[in-house]
Amino acid sequence: MDQSMQKYLDKAEVLIEALPYIQRFNRKVIVVKYGGSAMVDEELKKQVIEDVTLLKLVGFKPIIVHGGGKEISRWVSKVGMEPKFINGLRVTDEATMELAEMVLGKVNKELVQLVQGLGVRAIGVSGKDGGLLKVTKKYSNGEDIGFVGEVTEVNAEILRDLLEKDFLPIVCPVGMDERFHTYNINADDAACAIARAMNAEKLAFLTDIEGVYKNPKDPETLISELQISEARELMAEGFIGGGMLPKLNNCIEAIENGVSRVHILDGRIAHCLLLEIFTNKGIGTAILKDGEEMYSAG
Repeated sequence: MDQSMQKYLDKAEVLIEALPYIQRFNRKVIVVKYGGSAMVDEELKKQVIEDVTLLKLVGFKPIIVHGGGKEISRWVSKVGMEPKFINGLRVTDEATMELAEMVLGKVNKELVQLVQGLGVRAIGVSGKDGGLLKVTKKYSNGEDIGFVGEVTEVNAEILRDLLEKDFLPIVCPVGMDERFHTYNINADDAACAIARAMNAEKLAFLTDIEGVYKNPKDPETLISELQISEARELMAEGFIGGGMLPKLNNCIEAIENGVSRVHILDGRIAHCLLLEIFTNKGIGTAILKDGEEMYSAG
């Protein structure tokens, strides 16, 4: 058999391997938290959007929740303001909030434009629209970090209506409190709250790391499947630190509130979403309920 024919047969194999996953997740909601380098690198951005668009076209119901931290920091510096962080969270005063909302709105419509360019109808919504994301003020270990919100309620009806009408919703993580003040929301928190409210089948975090490590300094210790109890043990034993700690807590909370699986993926890898969802081995860390096995497509 010549090489060109083998190449086509290999492609057919890939499609066959994906088939049981496509069947299983047909009409299921998947929330993709999109952030990190994959938002800054134009080529990666295009690939992520291609992945999500493909998920939509094969029958999934994806929702994108995007961040914009790097872009916000860039604009904060551009206008001569100093970005401030407490415990890893951005301190958002009134001027920073105004800037953050402008930048996030710009990012949101750029993503809508990319999805539309691939032939799928997208609608960008802010968490302020229709009271999609209601918040209270968030504190970090008792410290005031300004206009940063903790999601208290998700108006899931808005997202259900958009999915029903065959739109791909792209959510900007800004919300309002009961007095209608504007708050910035950590995109991880927003994605988790939306995944819970929508009873999502999957929640995928695109990050700048390969996944969860037993030892962050040793790339050989990447964990491809992690049950909730194991994740808790790793945290209790001090293996998990930095930005992964709140992320893992978010993952556990999401699973305990009805989300079936959470995936932590390296958004710097081209088409990481497709590789994780449609192949038998996956490439990141999948977090599951206790007693559940990951790589059965049944």
